[in-house]
Order: sequence, then structure tokens, then C-alpha cells
Amino acid sequence: MARYEFKLPDIGEGIAEAEIVAWHVKVGDTVGEDQQLADMMTDKATVEMESPVAGKVLEVAGEVGDMIAIGSVLVVIETEGEVAQEEAPAAEPEEPIADGMADVPEALEEVMPVTESPLPQAGGDEPRSGDRGGPVAAETPLPPTPPASGRGGAVQASPAVRARARDLGIDLSSVKYAGDRIRHADLDAWLLYNGGDVSGGPRPRRADEQVKVVGLRRKISENMQEAKRRIPHFTLVEEYDVTALEQTRQMMNADRGDNPKLTMLPFLITALSRTLADYPQINATYDDDGQVVTRHGAVHMGMATQTPNGLMVAVIRDAQNRSLWNLAAEIARLADAARTGKASREELSGSTFTISSLGPMGGIASTPVINRPEVAIVAVNKVREMPVVIDGDLEIRKLMNLSLSCDHRVVDGWDAALFIQDLKTLIENPLKLLSSH
Repeated sequence: MARYEFKLPDIGEGIAEAEIVAWHVKVGDTVGEDQQLADMMTDKATVEMESPVAGKVLEVAGEVGDMIAIGSVLVVIETEGEVAQEEAPAAEPEEPIADGMADVPEALEEVMPVTESPLPQAGGDEPRSGDRGGPVAAETPLPPTPPASGRGGAVQASPAVRARARDLGIDLSSVKYAGDRIRHADLDAWLLYNGGDVSGGPRPRRADEQVKVVGLRRKISENMQEAKRRIPHFTLVEEYDVTALEQTRQMMNADRGDNPKLTMLPFLITALSRTLADYPQINATYDDDGQVVTRHGAVHMGMATQTPNGLMVAVIRDAQNRSLWNLAAEIARLADAARTGKASREELSGSTFTISSLGPMGGIASTPVINRPEVAIVAVNKVREMPVVIDGDLEIRKLMNLSLSCDHRVVDGWDAALFIQDLKTLIENPLKLLSSH
């Protein structure tokens, strides 16, 4: 038998350490050559570590969430024969990710282990027959009930008390009471005497659990915290009448041929791209360490995309040059790439302005967090049919709110207000929007 130490290889790009985001083996497991051992995440990529030898796992270095230095032992494997100890070859990144909040990293991690820690409940953990809302009964039989009041005849109690006793599985004839009837306080005393819970209300639907914040979720957490800590946000919300825009969208979809179906998003991106051309201070990024604002000529539109592993920002390059149909196709392609983990690093970095939309789940208003190092972000809220007075007549119109958050170090409130009003002109006049394209 021989002892083989598999050391964390140099993943490249000057990385000094990596985080364990998932273990695929444990001590005592038998592994084959090239079998996956663990997933390691740096600030650049998530990498699958594979065993160069076959054997039995003797030791593993740390738990999920621990940081491991490059070159230190990750797994110790017992092999059948002598195996030359050598450094494992540099691993190739499997899932590229991006830096910073604006470049939310892509990393498909395994399901994180959780530790269940159910709240202690009076009387133990096993369910009691007839108990409403969850387990509270003891593992051992309940102690004998106290003697009844000794009164003869039917037990007197209000309908509410009877209903509660029935839900709790209490025989009213076993409850001692003073006065002319059993009251809620008497039920409470019975429960306390018998080791129960006096609340009588429904129990939590599930036990508490602890989930370690690792991998992509940890990156998102750090980026969000840094954005809120460094950037003084302010948010403006404006209402837009999108009745005509919706009619235009439906008309174009009815005659789209082989083109992808148009949602509201391509129209909004087109309007934003046109308006941002006149507001370079909003289509900008801010290096707050170097105190430099870069005003970008092209609009590289970040598109916040929810994936099974967290929020990512896919980037539509040169959005100002794209047609509605091209935007629709690119939106669908990037969203699919992000959700399936196939988006490249270039497709997840370099945005100059971000749009975030939850569609019909968007609520009435929101306060989006800026994708640092950008200086502005717009959130799309849901479309609602509302009564509106137009020239003295009441009409039902389709209304939608847009929420614009800006970095107050770079963008003044007056400029932000002018921006959303110019944007309103395009969104509420589809002919002008399309002709300007």
C-alpha cells in the first residue's frame, strides 16, 4: 500500500487559494482514476478536481466553504502499489465567471449541505395524535392526568373552549377547573401539567436549518454588500403609458415570420440605448479607488438574469446598433447560456448600464441595487391596466413604472429626472422610437 497526496494544482492567473464549494467523496470512499473529487472555486472559475490515481480516500482537507492554498494537500489516497508523487496538472476552468457585481460570476455549484436544527419542543419530537399544526408530543407516554374536578353531570364549556380541546386531543372530563365552567386558562393549566405547549397555535411548517453561504451565493453577497457600502444610491420612479407600445408589439408579433417573439424588453433596451447616447454621465463606470469616471460611447447593456444558482448579468454588446429582432434573439441566447452555465466570461462582463426585469412579478415599484462599477440601473415593474383621465374622459390604459437607481457621486438628480422624461417620450411614442432606430 502507498499513500498518495493529491495537492491543489495551480489553476492559473495568479490565484493563491480556492474555495471548496462541493465534495464528491468522503473519507473511506473508494475512488477510480479520473473520478471527480471536489469542486473548487476561485474568483475566476469553478474547477472540477479529478483523482489522478485509484484507491481509498484517507483524508480530505476541510469542509465546504473552506479556503485551500494552492499547492497544499487536498485529498490523501491509499493506493495498491507505489505511485510516484507529483504535482497534479493545472486544471482547466469548467465554468467561467466574471468579476465584480456588474460581472456577477457564473459558477454551477452542487447543492449545499444543510444542517437541520429543529427547535426543541416541549415533550419531545414525536407527533401526538390529534395535535394541530405539528409535532409536540413526548417520546414517552404522558404522565397521568390530574384527577377531575369531581363534579357530576355534563362538563360545562364554551364552544370555543370545546373546539380547542378537541384540536389538542384533550378529554374535557379530565380537566380540573374552578367556577361554573372550563375556561381557556384551565386548558393551559392542563397542558402545563402534562408537559404540553400552552400556545395551542399552529407549529412552524418546517424546522430551522443552517445553510452555509459559499460559492456563487457568497460572491453575490459580497458584491451586493460592496455596492451598497460604497455607492450612495438614489432612486427615481416614473409611470409610463405603454398602451401604444403594447399594441405595436402585438402587431409585430402577428407578422414576425421566422423572427423570435418580441417581449417588452427589446423595446425598452432600444429606448434606453437611444436615450443614453445623450446622457454619457449615466452610461458610465466609476473607478472609486482611482477616482476616475469613464463615460462610454457604446451601450453594453447588462441584463440581470435569474438562474438556479443565483443572479447573473449577461451583457448585450453594442445594444445601440441592434434591431428589435436581433435584440430579441440575443436576449434569448444569453439568458439560456446563463441558466445552463454555458455563458463565457466575456458574455458576463463589461456592461456599462444594466436593466433588471421580473416581468409580471415585478411589483409596482422597486429600488434596484447598482451593478458596480456602473453608475445606474433601471428596474422594470409590471404592466397594469388602470383608469386614466384623458381630455376629460376616463379610459383604461396599460401603465408601467420604471425605477432608476443612480450613483449620486456621479449622477445629479436633475440629470436623472431629465433622463427618465426623455425616455418617456420614446416609450410612449412607438413610431418615434422605431423611426429613431
